[in-house]
Amino acid sequence: MDETRPPWSGTPASARRRGLGRGLGALLGREAYDEGLIRDLPINEIRPSRLQPRGEVASADVAELAQSISDRGVLQPVVVRPVEDGYELVAGERRWRAALVAGLQVVPAVVRHLTDQESLEVALLENLQREDLRPLEKARAYRRLHDEFGITQEQIAARLRKSQAAIANTLRLLQLPDEVQESLDRGRISEGHARALLGLSTPQAMRDGAREVERRGLSVRQTEALVRRWSRGRIPRRPAAGDPNLRAVAEELSLGLQTKVTIQAGRRRGQIVLEFYS
Repeated sequence: MDETRPPWSGTPASARRRGLGRGLGALLGREAYDEGLIRDLPINEIRPSRLQPRGEVASADVAELAQSISDRGVLQPVVVRPVEDGYELVAGERRWRAALVAGLQVVPAVVRHLTDQESLEVALLENLQREDLRPLEKARAYRRLHDEFGITQEQIAARLRKSQAAIANTLRLLQLPDEVQESLDRGRISEGHARALLGLSTPQAMRDGAREVERRGLSVRQTEALVRRWSRGRIPRRPAAGDPNLRAVAEELSLGLQTKVTIQAGRRRGQIVLEFYS
């Protein structure tokens, strides 16, 4: 191996230039394709961005990419912008973290002078092109573009080449209660489940619906049916909060019958309600 080549090498510069996606290159400008803008930067002079739309980077993904980088080098440059104490990542945080794990001293980078708004747009576009963002990460990023930079839904849709309806539907996920948002973020329910639950009229109904989806493993179509039924006023009553005995009996019956069981207590008599699907 030629010792004069940088540690990340292994791919010709022309191939590295092609690594930039067409959409990302268009946003950065045609000059991003010029070889002179791809330079080797010391990895310890680069820091992560406070504008990164991704909430977290999975350690397993970083470890897998680090092994690939050890074998073949960094095939696509990161994008950075100059800051007072070095460079701030704009796009490619997972590659940068993986390069650190792989022990690289330098990484290929495209250096661009970008505003906060442009940096967030570039980071969004790169992640969306790879479908790397979770639904709520997209929603929070869209909201930041609107709240911090005054960009309308129509403008966001045009810049990201999506329909305005798609942007609006994703933003609606932020109307879910925190508990339901956490279930979506953790993958316990899907985006389809979450969209269906938005059809319920109150935050409590959405929380109850999400618990039902998780408990029974409902499909999206079954969740939509449940929402329609509850919206017609057929929401199961929960046992009185002050009667733990009724709750315990209802839970035992639910486990034994593998369906929702509700005990409705009155002054003189009560009802045991079994839920089923035709």
